[in-house]
Amino acid sequence: MTRHWLVVADDLTGAADCAIAFAKRGLHTTVRWRGEPAAAAEAVLSYDANSRNLPAAEAASRHAEVLSALHRPGTRLFKKIDSTLRGQPMAELAATLAHLRARDGMAFGILAPAFPGTGRTTENGRILVRGQPLEETQTWRRDHTYPSADLAAVLSGTGLRAEVIPLATVRSGHERLRAAVLAAAESVEIAVCDAVTDDDLARIAAATNGPGGKPVCPGLFWIGAGGLADALAAVSEAAATPPPSLEGPRGGTLIVVGSLAEVSRSAARRLASAPGIRHVPVDPAIAFARPTEAVRLGGSIAAALGAGEDVLVEVMMGEAPDLTQGPVIADALGRLLAPAARLMGGLAATGGETSAAILAHCGIDGLRLVDEIEPGVSLGVSLGEIGVPIVTKAGAFGDEDSLLRAVHRLRHIYTQGSVA
Repeated sequence: MTRHWLVVADDLTGAADCAIAFAKRGLHTTVRWRGEPAAAAEAVLSYDANSRNLPAAEAASRHAEVLSALHRPGTRLFKKIDSTLRGQPMAELAATLAHLRARDGMAFGILAPAFPGTGRTTENGRILVRGQPLEETQTWRRDHTYPSADLAAVLSGTGLRAEVIPLATVRSGHERLRAAVLAAAESVEIAVCDAVTDDDLARIAAATNGPGGKPVCPGLFWIGAGGLADALAAVSEAAATPPPSLEGPRGGTLIVVGSLAEVSRSAARRLASAPGIRHVPVDPAIAFARPTEAVRLGGSIAAALGAGEDVLVEVMMGEAPDLTQGPVIADALGRLLAPAARLMGGLAATGGETSAAILAHCGIDGLRLVDEIEPGVSLGVSLGEIGVPIVTKAGAFGDEDSLLRAVHRLRHIYTQGSVA
């Protein structure tokens, strides 16, 4: 099978919520996060470079390594960035541009980070969240790298030449938008495209793809989130494949909330009050507790799942969490839940760091994506030592009922015995 797309992301949930756009159209799509996958067995490969929490230079180096290993001539490239600019997207973009210049002699990026389905839009080159400037949101106050969400200014501040293509041009017609893109390619490295609706993103995708889905100019690649990925998937051509089969146990569903985002916390509270859910609050100090305590707690969770109970594990981070301890806590949580791997009938996890740690400790090294439950909430089947349905959700996506809907979908799969 020819690999049509390579998606490179900085965390696991981002890798999934971009790639699902292709999977829900029937394309064979996998998410991986360690090692180089075997010979091209998928139309779309989405790779988690796990660089969200790295310093800029290390994040750039990680992306250069991933691109050198996985990006092949003829494969279209999508660089997934966080729609609220968390992590080191500009350093990673610089590494991507350098990779393409070295290989193709030219590099030009189309940056459209809007994800209207989750309330993220771009106007006048600035990111808004549900109409509010990103800089005024809780997400920005808790975790940001750059001085503002003015994309052209941020790109310029990191040494990248950029030009904003305003909303009026995006909506001016196919030929005018394509002409603006080609003109920008002659003078800058990145074109920042405004977008407020999914239709705007569809216009951008159509204007930047030529016959057969090929980029309209050499070295062109796309940068954004799930909204742009969905628009590109709609104009991508590849043969559909049947969904994967399930090979795992038929125990209860494990739901894990490790994200600090208030929407995930409210979803956890809503789910905890639902019938048939065992709520297990976990103190992050478990990462530093005696091994016997973790073994005892992990064993009780595994036993409940094996008995068919649905278990919600919520990491209780408190009012002022130490974000530097996130990777340590996520790893400890993964070790805690490892005994559940062969007893759970499905898993729903929020937060890329949390999801990646749990899957790794459960012997899962990839996901075959199947469907999108709602914008930013992906369903797949695990690859590796077990084959169970997996739901991943970025912490800030969704609403208070998102986890409840995910559990209902996983219960339906459990009853039917198929993800189809």
